[in-house]
Amino acid sequence: MQHILIADDSLTERTHLAQILEEAGYHVLTASSGNEAASIATKKQPDLIFLDIIMEDGDGYKTCRSLKRDKKTQRIPIIMVSSKSNNVDKKWALQLGASAYITKPYAAEDILTEIEKI
Repeated sequence: MQHILIADDSLTERTHLAQILEEAGYHVLTASSGNEAASIATKKQPDLIFLDIIMEDGDGYKTCRSLKRDKKTQRIPIIMVSSKSNNVDKKWALQLGASAYITKPYAAEDILTEIEKI
């Protein structure tokens, strides 16, 4: 079973995404901030990270950059999940090392399809 870390400051979003992933058979870890996500990723080494962009205590861009620069976490794929739908945001996320970008709101199929691509 793969371990997936969800980092989002919204409890509703974390719960929704966790439900989709758990129903698909994944083990889920959660974080409510970018800094908490970086700490968990370093300690637990998840197989994949879903990372929101707009969060207090370490935004998604900063966290993505930090994880990709750290030898312990740089190989972990990151999927950015955000309400920001601008192409500039998507391009920036990919330049920082994200593997994919999903815009909120999303369907369960969107999430599972991106996991399969990685």
